[in-house]
This record gives sequence, structure tokens and C-alpha cells, in this order.
Amino acid sequence: MDFKISEYVQGRPGVTLPSHEMFSVLGEEGIRELVSDHYELLKESSIKDLFPEDEPGLEKAKKNAGDFFVQICGGPMYFNKNRGRPMMFKRHLPHKIKPESRVVWLECYRDALKKQEIPEDVLESFWNYLDTFSMWMVNS
Repeated sequence: MDFKISEYVQGRPGVTLPSHEMFSVLGEEGIRELVSDHYELLKESSIKDLFPEDEPGLEKAKKNAGDFFVQICGGPMYFNKNRGRPMMFKRHLPHKIKPESRVVWLECYRDALKKQEIPEDVLESFWNYLDTFSMWMVNS
């Protein structure tokens, strides 16, 4: 698959949730592993300062992100149960996220996804979600 990163467009483009097949293919454990792999790559990236440096903080961030991705991929509603409605833009406001940071975030996800065995149509649905959703987080 060609993990194309769209050029950043200011605003909030329409987002289509990923196929629930993602949860069927990876299951909760697989999605959490994907999220963990992503965070491990982020912690070595040029945007590592946007993420917790201490291990307990990083593990909490992984859990929260895992809950979110499990939920949007068709699994249990962990995020809503544990943290309320996602409101991701508002939750990310304390962090200065630039268009360049978005690209690095996506590149790390691309590398984490390449390790997974996911049918192309399911992978494409998930990637398209990430690519568009990530534009919503840019706030600087």
C-alpha cells in the first residue's frame, strides 16, 4: 500500500471512521500492540517532546490512545467509559502541534502499520482515517 500523506489543509475536513474490520482483524490486543509500537517510534522521533518522557506517563498515553482506537475500530467503548466523549481537538490543545509534527506522527504510524498483517482494504480505511483525522489535531 502507498501510505500517502495528504498535504495539510487548515480546518476540519470530513472524517470517515475506519472499517470495523480493523478490530476483527487485529482484535483488542493487536490494536493495543499497534498503538504501543507507534508510541515507541514517537519517543525516538523529532516530536518526542510532545509526549510523556516518563514511563508511567507514556504507558497512560498508550492506554488512552489504545482505548480510543479500539473504540473507533469497532471494539468496546472504553474511551467513552473511561474518559468521556473523545473531543480530541480540545484534548490536544495544550500541545503545540504543527503541520510538520502531523507528518512525523503519520510517518511513525506508517512504520508501525508496516509490521502488521492487515488486508489492504482494511489498512487503506484505517490509513485514510489517520491521514484526515490528524489534520484536526494541528493547532499551531
